[in-house]
Amino acid sequence: MIVVTTPTGRIGRDLLDLLLDARDAGPLRVVARDPARLPARVRDRAEVVRGSHADPGLLKEACAGADRVFWLVPPTPTADSAERHFDAFTRPLCEVIGQGGVERVVAVSTLGRGVARDAGPVSASLAMDDRIAATGVHYRALCPPFLMENLLGQAGAVRDRGAFFLTVAGDRVLRTCATRDIAAAAARLLLDPTWTGRADVPLVGPDELTPEGMARVMAEVLERPVGYRRATAEEYRASLARSGASEGWARSVSDMVRAIDEQGFYGADAPSTPEWAPTGFRQWCEEVLEPAVRN
Repeated sequence: MIVVTTPTGRIGRDLLDLLLDARDAGPLRVVARDPARLPARVRDRAEVVRGSHADPGLLKEACAGADRVFWLVPPTPTADSAERHFDAFTRPLCEVIGQGGVERVVAVSTLGRGVARDAGPVSASLAMDDRIAATGVHYRALCPPFLMENLLGQAGAVRDRGAFFLTVAGDRVLRTCATRDIAAAAARLLLDPTWTGRADVPLVGPDELTPEGMARVMAEVLERPVGYRRATAEEYRASLARSGASEGWARSVSDMVRAIDEQGFYGADAPSTPEWAPTGFRQWCEEVLEPAVRN
C-alpha cells in the first residue's frame, strides 16, 4: 500500500492521477485535512484518512499496513518557524518508521546539500532528509531548485504591471523545475520496488535562464512586455508579514531567499537532469502560466 500526504496540493494531485492510472500501484491511502477537496475519483478509489500528517496518532493509523509513503511537509506561513514546523512533521514519521512496516519513503526536499547554510526552509528540508534516512528506511529525497509554479502567484502582476519580482540577481542563472516533474519522479520511484538505501534525486529542468531571460520568454509567450524587478530579502520579508505570515516564518523564508542569492545552490553549477525534469520553462509558460495570466 502507498500512503500519499498533501493529496490536494499541486504535486499530490498530479501524483495521485499517475498512481490511479498505473496498473501496479496497489491500494492507495491519502491523508487529507479536507477530504471534500479531493477529486471524486480519488475519494472513490483511495482510502481517505482525515486530518494532518503531523498528528502522531493519525499518521500511525494512516501508515498501518503500508510499505511506501510519499512525504511532503506543507508550507504553513502561520508557523512560528520553518525549523520547528519541519520538526513537528518529521518526528511522527520517524516514530512510525521505527515501529516497522514502512519500507520506502519518497519525500520532496530541495537542492543545496553541502552548500546551503542558514537557509530557512531549505536547511529545514535537508535536516528532515538526514533525520528520516537515519531511521534506516530506504529513502529518496526529490531535490528541485526554484519551482516554476511559484510564479503563478504573480500572474496578476505580470498581467497588470508587466513585471514579476524575485530576490535574486537578474543576470544570474536560476535553475527551475515544474511541479509536474516532481510528481512524475515520485510516481516512478513509488512504483519501483528495486531501489534501496539513501540517495538524493536532483530535479533540475533543461533551461539555463536568468530571471531576465525568464522575463523575455514570458514576453514572447504572452505577446506582451514583461520585465523583471529585483526585490530585497527584507522587502520580501515585509510582504510576507503583510500577507499574514508569522514573524518567525517571514524571517525563515527571507533567510532562504538571501541564501539562494548569496550561496548560489540554485544556480548554474547545478547541472540539468532532463531524465527526471524534462519540462522546459517555455513549455511551462505556454501550458500553465499563459492560461493563468489570461484569466
